[in-house]
Formats: sequence, structure tokens, C-alpha cells
Amino acid sequence: MCGQLILHLLLHMKEEEFTWTITNAVLPGNKFTIMSIAQQPRLIYQKSKCAKSEKIEDALLLECPMGELLPSPSDYKASLIVLTVQNWLLRLSADSGEVLEKVYLAGSCCKFFRYLSWDTPQEVMIVKSAQNKLPAAARQAGIQQTVLFYLAVFQVLPLSFIGMLEINKKIFGNSVTDVAVSNGILIVMYSMGLVRLYNFKAILEQFMEQQFHLGQEFNWNGQVGIVGKYPFGLPCNIKITDTPPLLFEASSLENAFQIGGYPWHYIITPNKKKHKGVFHICSLKDNALAKNGIQDMKCCSLEPDWIYFHPDMSGRIIHVGPNLIKVLKLKEVKNHADQMEIAEDFTIVANRENCVNNSVTVTASGRVVKKRFTLLDDDPEQETFKIVDYEDELDLLSTVAVTQIGADGRAHLDFHCNEHGILLKSIPLKESWDVTYSHEVYFDKDLVLHIEQKPNRRFSCYVYQMFIMAFHVFSSSSLMLDAEFIASFSNRIEILDIKKKDVDLLIIYHLQ
Repeated sequence: MCGQLILHLLLHMKEEEFTWTITNAVLPGNKFTIMSIAQQPRLIYQKSKCAKSEKIEDALLLECPMGELLPSPSDYKASLIVLTVQNWLLRLSADSGEVLEKVYLAGSCCKFFRYLSWDTPQEVMIVKSAQNKLPAAARQAGIQQTVLFYLAVFQVLPLSFIGMLEINKKIFGNSVTDVAVSNGILIVMYSMGLVRLYNFKAILEQFMEQQFHLGQEFNWNGQVGIVGKYPFGLPCNIKITDTPPLLFEASSLENAFQIGGYPWHYIITPNKKKHKGVFHICSLKDNALAKNGIQDMKCCSLEPDWIYFHPDMSGRIIHVGPNLIKVLKLKEVKNHADQMEIAEDFTIVANRENCVNNSVTVTASGRVVKKRFTLLDDDPEQETFKIVDYEDELDLLSTVAVTQIGADGRAHLDFHCNEHGILLKSIPLKESWDVTYSHEVYFDKDLVLHIEQKPNRRFSCYVYQMFIMAFHVFSSSSLMLDAEFIASFSNRIEILDIKKKDVDLLIIYHLQ
């Protein structure tokens, strides 16, 4: 909450002197913060160009856990976990690029590890192989491949090997197309749109044949070597011999499936192409459709609308269309405590006041002309939402809306109150926005990054920085702030290009 008030109450007072006293029964708290002192990005390190055999396939940022004793001083600094094309798992210093740890993954069982993901963020990591496929000649010879994927499981900081398991057709079925692990759940996806959930922790405990530690000498199935060292890699020490107990299954178009909310609900699209863009919100407990649980924006657009559970852990749902963002909430149906309904919390609407799309026009001579087509909801000439993100430290919802003006696209970044959706500030981006390119926008504290991917893997990065100011933050217990008051102060916020030179010190005064 403090971070939210800090941003909302920014005042531009470069030469103001703050003098204050306070009498209290407890020691007054204060916080002094410095952010983005450097006037421009500086190169921390640059790794030399590597051979194709050392190409990085995937990476995760690893941060030090709070309040834990770690075996190495390097563990207390941020690092990168990277996966190379030759199946090496490396932990690199985020400050210098130095290799801190290295583990060889692939022994005789698997040759192609390609993906990194978190089971439990910053605690348990999953390394997944590419799908095993036999060469055409082997298939023609009648040879069958039963193992589809391999999953290697690691505990991080300190990095330790938990186990490796295979996803086998004989156990999970012939039509498996993909697998994932998240929050202790094994998610198996099938070609017909079916999604099945299993207890991953129970699988590890039930089918673990033997535990191994990195650097340990082993003799396993006739192989002798050292765990995590070349050429032996990691043993496949988790053998699933029976189908695990099924926790849940659902059928959804393109395997789209999400769980969230409170009480637990899930979101699917009925498994028929005609239902694309229609979302059903159902109770995980009994599969009952929530009241008003069918969400359909009826968009006529090239890019589909999308829906997901709000990452702020409030249990709300964000539904994004070309010109409308709905923030929905789950609440009990009146007089029916066991039934939930979907209600609108707030909406954010694109600015299309100047957009005129008449199907009938009259020429200067008075002739009536009827259009044989209508504009798409995401037509480039109309303001269209492209990105919606949530900044957890400041509790802000950010949106990027784009409009094509002539040959160039113009975009603006808007900050909204996450609780009520009130527009706090709109920042026009100086660079043009080509809707045919891939774009990502990140907002963190006082920095905004816009990364644009052009053809032939050419990237451009645009950096914006918060104008430096000093400000007061009053305790919410002694000062009640309404939305209008916050919005009036938020108009004093300025975000400038990174080329701005007059960068001063950011000072925070917190009066308790």
C-alpha cells in the first residue's frame, strides 16, 4: 500500500526544503531510497560470441531467498539459470556472467532438453525435454517410441537434483501433446483438447526408486559415473509404473485451461471452433458454471480477446478485448451461499470518440452510398488495447493502446488504479508502433522499457524514466485519500526519455 501511495503522491518540487518534527510513543520510521541514479544504461558485462553448440535455449532469473543461510557467498546475489543447446544447465552471475555452477543433464536417456520453468517460483525448477520423435526411417521400420518427454526436477539455492522422470504413452495415453508442472500439479495435455491434472509431489514420492545428489558417484542400470557430470548426466530415477490418481480433467479448445479465484474456479473455452472467444468460468469443486459465468465479448477482430485470473491474488478476472477491458470478481449469489456469480468490478474503455464508422454516407451531390463492409474491432485506425500488465510493487494496472495514424502507429501507456480502475496518468510513447512487429512493455518502479522485435531478429529497446521528485507520504491511518484527490496529484508525474540529463535524487519521507 505504501508503494501505491508513493507513486500517487509524487510532487514535482525540485528546490523545496522539507522540515518536519513529530512526537510519538514509538520510534518514527523513515525510508531513504535511491533509484536510477545513472543518466543512461551502462554495460555491466558482455559475453563473447559463442558457437552454435553453446547457444542458450532458455533462461530463468534466480534471486536470493530472504532469511535463509546459503552455502556460498555467490548464492546471495542474483544469478541466471541458463540451458544450452548441448544440454548443459549453467548458473551464471547476473553481475559478471561468471559460471558459478554447471550440470550436464543428458545421459543415455535424453538428448534434447529445451525448456525451463518454475514449479514453485524461486524454489523448485523443471527442465523439460523437447518431444521425443523417431526419425522417419525408424517409424517406417515399425519401431515405436513410447517415451514422449523427460522432466528433470531441481531444488534451487543451493542447486540440488531431486529426480528425473519420463512421460510415457503406456501410462498417460497415445495422444499426449504436451506436459507442464506448476505449483505441485502435473498438467498433461492431449490432442483432442483434454487436460488432466495429477499430484506431482505424490508422483515423486511414490515412484522415486533412489535418491541421487549432484557430484555423487553412482552405478545405475549398468552405468557408472558422477551425477551431473559429462558424459553421464542425470539418472532417470523416477519410474512411473501405474497411472497416478487423477485429480481433475476438463476439455477445452486448444487446451486452454486456467485455475484461480476464491473459492477455486477454472476458465475454459468449450472444445468447438465455433466457441472460440467464449469463456466458461466454473467451480473447481463441482464443475458448476458460475452465474453469469459465460463471458463473450462478441469481438470481430483479427486478434482474439483473452482472459486470465488477476495476478494480484485478489481472485478477480481480467478480460481484455480490442476496445474494452473488464475486471470481474467472484461473489456469492444472494441467498445462495454455495453458489458464486461473476460480477463486473470495473471497466476500462478505449478512446474511440473520434471514430466514425457509418455504414451509410451521403456524397456532396446527395447520392447515398452504402458500405458493403464494416471495420474490424481491432482495425489499426481505431485505438486498440495491445498489452495489459500489473505492477505488484506499486499496485498499478498498466495498459498500452495503439492507433494507426497515417503510416505510423502511435501508442500510449496508461496507469490505472488497480482497485477502482481510475486513470491516473497517460504517457505517450515517442517511438512509432508497428503493429506487425512483436512488442513487450515492462514497468518497474521508475522505469518503463519498450522492447520491439523487428524482422531478422533485430531488437530495439526504448527506455523511459520517471521524472525525479521529492514528496511526502502520509500514514493512511491519519489521512483518508479519495480517488479524486489521488488523481489530482498523479497529474504531476512525468516520464521522460532516458536521454534526459537532469537526473537528481529521489527522496522519500514517510511520516508515521
